[in-house]
Amino acid sequence: MSAPFESSFRALADETRREILKMLRDGPRTSGEIAAYFSSSWPTISRHLALLREAGLVLTQRKGQEIYYELNTSVFQDLVQHLLEWVTPATTPRKAARTSRARTAKRREA
Repeated sequence: MSAPFESSFRALADETRREILKMLRDGPRTSGEIAAYFSSSWPTISRHLALLREAGLVLTQRKGQEIYYELNTSVFQDLVQHLLEWVTPATTPRKAARTSRARTAKRREA
């Protein structure tokens, strides 16, 4: 597994960070708006936001004194595609072997 996915999974492992991501589904929010939603201290929320940013799950944009956070949907799309590869049946070795033998037999007949 590549490093970006590892950091994404690590970031998603925490309930507070998942709640932050749910908040951002409705659009960009300032760090202050995000922090106000939680009973945790500002430094704690700031660390959560930094981990989400480092994992590439959120993008930031500074406007004056405010920092806006928004979902980085392209990373989520990549992550979902990666997860789907785990559950999408690949050609099984047995089926691949049969197909290979069938192709070899046809070549011999020709």
